[in-house]
Amino acid sequence: MPVKGGAGASAAASGSPTPSYTAPSDWDEPERWAALPRGQRGSQVGYPHTAEGAVAMMAAANTMTVEGGKSSVDEQLRIYHSYFSTDDQSAEGTEAVERQATDTDKMLARQMGVRAGQPLPSGAYVRSHIVGYKIIKKSGDEVSAWLLGRVVQKNGENEKESGSFTRVLAGAQWQGGDRKLTTTATERAQRDAQIEGKPPMAAPGDVMFNRAEWTAIREAL
Repeated sequence: MPVKGGAGASAAASGSPTPSYTAPSDWDEPERWAALPRGQRGSQVGYPHTAEGAVAMMAAANTMTVEGGKSSVDEQLRIYHSYFSTDDQSAEGTEAVERQATDTDKMLARQMGVRAGQPLPSGAYVRSHIVGYKIIKKSGDEVSAWLLGRVVQKNGENEKESGSFTRVLAGAQWQGGDRKLTTTATERAQRDAQIEGKPPMAAPGDVMFNRAEWTAIREAL
């Protein structure tokens, strides 16, 4: 995640997914489901002071669409300024997010056969959303969780869609009447995750999804 004064990582999932998971032939209904609350305004902010509200914000911060004239720079800056604590935002952080997102846009342009800065071809897109989560720790004002994401990419109207799963660690605190991603909470999440280990990536419906104790998100499926 972007940190104050530092060269932060991309706020959301990568725009160029790498296959990392193959769905099995047998499927089981997820044992855990959640219908997460929605934000109240604008870029879906204003989440409730609950663990589910924190996860809903984390999911929104890892949901993006790049298509047509909407670039990775547009989406990553929107996410950075909407969902990160103001204490963790800075001019340097904004520049780092924009620089990394610009590199992603250049890579997507090459993959889709257009010049950098041009809109993507008709029917081309990159979309990411969160399909499941696993809470690591929760208290009244801080929640940490693993997020299971799905990233899909299509390079044109007649191209085949490709996809992959991602696993993201996030930490959020209650600040100024809303949930925000913070460096402090994420660093604590990283320490806790080292003890517990990473849950395996598995699609909702895979028996490993249940064994790993992921909770499926209804609205994302």
